[in-house]
This record gives sequence, structure tokens and C-alpha cells, in this order.
Amino acid sequence: MAFLVSTRYLRRFRPYPPGLRAALITAAFVMAAFPALAQVSGRQVRTWRSQIREALFLPQRMPSLDVQHYGNFSPAPGVTADRVTYVTEYGLRVPAIVYRPAEAKGKLPGMVVVNGHGADKTSWYSWYTGVMYARAGAVVLTYDPIGEGERNDQHHDGTGEHDRVIAVAGVPQRMGGAMVMDVMQAVSYLDSRRDVDPHRIAVLGFSMGSFVVSLAGAVDPRIHAVFLTGGGDLDGPGGYWDSSRMVMCQSGPYRALAFLGDRPAVIFTLQARRGPTLIWNGTSDTVVAIPEHGPDFFAGLRRRVIALNGSDKNVFTTYFDPGASHRPAWVTPRAAEWLAANLHFANWRTKSIPKLPTIRIGAWAAENQVRLNKSAMRHDRDAGLLTLDVGVPKLTPQQLNVLPMAEWEKQKTEFVYSSWARDAIAAATKDDAHGSSTTPAR
Repeated sequence: MAFLVSTRYLRRFRPYPPGLRAALITAAFVMAAFPALAQVSGRQVRTWRSQIREALFLPQRMPSLDVQHYGNFSPAPGVTADRVTYVTEYGLRVPAIVYRPAEAKGKLPGMVVVNGHGADKTSWYSWYTGVMYARAGAVVLTYDPIGEGERNDQHHDGTGEHDRVIAVAGVPQRMGGAMVMDVMQAVSYLDSRRDVDPHRIAVLGFSMGSFVVSLAGAVDPRIHAVFLTGGGDLDGPGGYWDSSRMVMCQSGPYRALAFLGDRPAVIFTLQARRGPTLIWNGTSDTVVAIPEHGPDFFAGLRRRVIALNGSDKNVFTTYFDPGASHRPAWVTPRAAEWLAANLHFANWRTKSIPKLPTIRIGAWAAENQVRLNKSAMRHDRDAGLLTLDVGVPKLTPQQLNVLPMAEWEKQKTEFVYSSWARDAIAAATKDDAHGSSTTPAR
């Protein structure tokens, strides 16, 4: 079979370390010669996972958690929230609020909430999710992404600090890797808790979080269930995710995975080998191009995944919410039923969820004096979400800070974006000096 891999195409592999670069070039020739590969082996799955980790500069061995505790509080009757930090990339620390039933027996399922752009553990859906599913009988971890909240240099929320483009080869890939590592370390933290069943851990990703969780679920087989909302529509070369203006956290890392060939099919095959996945989108969600990435798009992707996976076992399922736009849909009753069926909550059975009271988020926010931003006030966005009404109160940023402000000021260099940027640039520059990175980041 005649085929051609151009030298221009091969130049895209120059930023990678030499060992990985050789493997990726070989893979490029194989993909060109055999574009429609049959069912992949377990060995290929392990190879892909290792290559994705290398491409995003994720270590094959995660750092020790070194968990630190800062007490707890009761955000609602019957719910306890623990304040903790744990280690992530470059020895930096992640501040997290972990919601759990105040009284529970036996092992509980665990859940990790991965926010969208500009959101963190003080965003309404983070604490709503925490309290709601703690009532269900789960342990729910919410945290600040790099550049937000206690990981922001000014301790501010909603800044998008991590979106600042650093035009040093390898740094955007490292940002993607850092965000994936935060998820993996959250899973490690839940795994370390005596009250969590390590075989019943789910990760929920919204918007930017859907992209991060797509990658985290592909490389971390410890995750049992994945729920993606406001995204999951991974596409091909030059598509939405390659062209995203969010270079640091989306397009840069996604382009780094071009060596996979059919990136969406490979990533979701790796997800299938891990466990079940639900992809939930509104039909009118233009933020992530769902009108163009509708049922036919996902049906085609699903067929390709089934071919690689060898069966439809654990291949993602989809739900399209008619007329809905961009919003964190895992708080809806239907989403709760899917999570209950896959996680087996201690307090809620799947068949009991439809009997629970419901409320629109707009009405809940008005009753509890919770301020939603202008776009979230739209009925097709957050305000129109029908959620379970389980008595979730308003929580304040002060309640949701892990460290007291004076203590944070003393320790801020262990948390904030500028520390990460300094270390990422130093690591990329060191690689460049050793000939591992020779082209500027785009």
C-alpha cells in the first residue's frame, strides 16, 4: 500500500522528548498505512495511555499526596464538609472542599467535580453538587483549578488567569497535563479515604472540565464512571477543539495528541476500557458547537469507538437536552438516576429519585439570594435547570476557603498560578536546552 507522511507533518513531533518522538513518528507511519485498524489489544491501550501522559508531561508515577487538614464545617443539616489540601504538579498544592454524609456506615462512592472556565469550588454548581450528592450518600470533592480562587495570585474567583498564553514550546501541553494531574490526584485522595469505595469513583466535567475529564478518564483506569456535560464532542484536525482560543488548557494540549490519529475514537476507546461514560449536551449549546456536533456526529464517533473497542461494552452513551444551552446538567434528576445506577448511592436508590421534589435553579437562587451571572440567568442556561430540591443553602466564599486568609498569605507560593508558570517555563526551557523542544508553541 502506498502512503505518504510529509516532512511538514513530522515536524509537529519535534517538541517531544527523543524517545517519545521516535515512537510517535513510527505510529504516524502505521496510521497512514493502516487507517482503519481493528480491535485494539490491551497492550495498545497501555501504550496509548503512556504516550498521552508523556505528550502532556504527566509523570508515569504520581507524587505523594501529603494531605493536610484544615478542619471541617456543616454546610447543611446531615452534611459535613472537610477542608483539605493535597500535592499536585511541581509540589504545588490543591485546596479542596470534600462533602460527605455526617453519619454513614460502610464504604461510599466518591465523586470529583471538575469546573468549567472561570469557575471553582465557590461556584454555585460546585457546592450544590457537593451538598446534593452528599445527601445521596457519596463523598464529593470540589477544588480550585489552577489560576482560580485560592490558586489565583490575588485570591480572586472567575479570573481565567490560566488562559494567559505562554509562548514557550511545551508549556501549553504542560498546562493540559497539570489539569489532568489535578483530577488524578483528586481520585488518589478519594482512594486514600477509608470511607470511600475505590471501585465506585466518578468524575464529572463541565465545559472546559469536560475536555480535562475526557483526557483524565482516558489515562486513569481507576475512575469507574465519567459524566461529561457541555462538551465531550471531540473532533478532528482543525475542528472546534484544535481551534479553541483557549490555547493553554484546550487547543494546545489537544493538538499535542495528534499522533493518535483519530483522537476522539482513541480517547473514547480508552474511556470504554475504563468504565461507563455519559455525554450530555443541550441541542442549542453553541459554546461547544453542539448544533454542528449533534446526534449524527456522536453516532459516527460511537461506531468508530465500537470498532476499536471490539464491542459496545462501556462505549459512551449520549443524551441531548432539547432547547438547552451550556450548563452543568449533572444536578438534574435524570443525571442523578444515571449516577445512582453506576455508583449505588448509600441513601438514594435509582427508582426513588423521580419521587424527590424538584426546583429550577433560577427559583432556588432567588429564594437563597444566590447571585447568578448574566448568562447563567437565561432559562436555557443555569436558571432553567430542573434540579433536585434537597435543601441546599447558600454558601459563601469565606466558608469555602480552605486556608484562613492570613495563613494563605504565608503559604500562597505553594498554591498560585505564578508558581506553576515559573516551574513550567523552567522545565520547558531545560528540555529545550537538551534538544527535546525546538519549536515555539502556537
